[in-house]
Amino acid sequence: MKYPKPTRRSWAEPFKIKVVEPLKTTTRQHRMAAIEEAGYNTFLLRSEDVYIDLLTDSGTNAMSDYQWAGMMLGDEAYAGSKNFYYLESNMQKYYGYKYLVPTHQGRGAEHIISQILIRPGDYVPGNMYFTTTREHQERAGGMFVDVIIDEAHDPESLHPFKGNVDLQKLEDLIKKVGAKKIPYISVAATVNMAGGQPVSMENLKAVRKLTAKHGIRVILDATRAVENAYFVKMREKGYEKKSVAAILKEMCSYTDGATMSGKKDLLVNIGGFLAINDRDVFDEARNMVVVFEGLHTYGGLAGRDMEAMARGMEEMTKEDYIRSRIGQVEYLGQKLLDWDVPIVKPIGGHAVFLDAKKILEHIPQEKYPAQTLAAEIYLDSGVRTMERGIVSAGRDPKTGENRRPKLELVRVTIPRRVYTQAHMDVTAESILEVYENRKKVKGLKMVYEPKHLRFFQARFKRI
Repeated sequence: MKYPKPTRRSWAEPFKIKVVEPLKTTTRQHRMAAIEEAGYNTFLLRSEDVYIDLLTDSGTNAMSDYQWAGMMLGDEAYAGSKNFYYLESNMQKYYGYKYLVPTHQGRGAEHIISQILIRPGDYVPGNMYFTTTREHQERAGGMFVDVIIDEAHDPESLHPFKGNVDLQKLEDLIKKVGAKKIPYISVAATVNMAGGQPVSMENLKAVRKLTAKHGIRVILDATRAVENAYFVKMREKGYEKKSVAAILKEMCSYTDGATMSGKKDLLVNIGGFLAINDRDVFDEARNMVVVFEGLHTYGGLAGRDMEAMARGMEEMTKEDYIRSRIGQVEYLGQKLLDWDVPIVKPIGGHAVFLDAKKILEHIPQEKYPAQTLAAEIYLDSGVRTMERGIVSAGRDPKTGENRRPKLELVRVTIPRRVYTQAHMDVTAESILEVYENRKKVKGLKMVYEPKHLRFFQARFKRI
């Protein structure tokens, strides 16, 4: 039999598997008991009851043999660990900032920069909120203001850089409250809550120009900046032939500092840092980290963890790696698009975001369609995803009313170097099964709501 010639060449992961971790499959009856015990919140499921875990890409990555070898070189001195100086040197090489303050993870850096720069009554503009970032800003007395372009709130928009800051919105805010009431603009690259959407280099340059005129700092959320750099290379004119490493460093050059969760781009399971150019801010941060995290040369981390982060920086910008990382997400997203399952377009960098508002259009937002959809996917197959909608948005601290975001999404998040294309096929087929039976699905009611970041611990019951 003569087989037809393929229309395109297949790709494969640029690594081979050296160690495996067994996965456990379960029955629907078992999963029903597990999700009921978890209060229909996928964050409260036990990992042993999960088959394919796509809850998050934070700290769930597979480290390389090079990183594991580095773990054996951990200098666990309380002060002046050689691993800190290696991490500092690599941060300066790949990101270009002057000073480094290590933290246990990204939210440690968010807390420190918020406490140093924000005063009660300040306004902090940003290209769409992120849950922990806004929490720290509000705890410091600030008010987050969304200045992302309108296309970011439209899951159907094909704008290539939906993470861009709307310069007019930013300028209007400056005119309204005054530059002195804006300690910095928080720019995320990529924008998680918009569907993993990137910021263009042109937009970053324009933000830098506008803020410099008013003396406002730019702080980058660099958690997934390497993925953003790859999108710039693929989509922005003039960057096609530049390396991802060069693009990353140029992005950072238009900012004054960065908060970083090493649990994403840096391919590790724990760790983060605050990077800054201002010596006075650095001195204050270095002093504050001693109070909240640990000494300024370890920041709550073991030496071996800093070594793994430093080595992760060397691996994250390798072109074959980042191409396959983005490619795996695109593979899953394209399968769902081929089956007409509503997702956020264009496909993002770290996850596929299901449009729960459209999939479960018969369920009103106050009955938590995204939370419901995540629970139904788990019930069908044991695949764990997470809600990114009204539950994650939380309540307005002044009115106590639910924030009602335009986007009601389920994030199907791909850990780095963990799963194969076969796992993506299983995931896609499960989502399709739920989609085809969506009319049978009913919403949820919240029966327990914690005070802060409720999406982590809230509990629900079926209506």
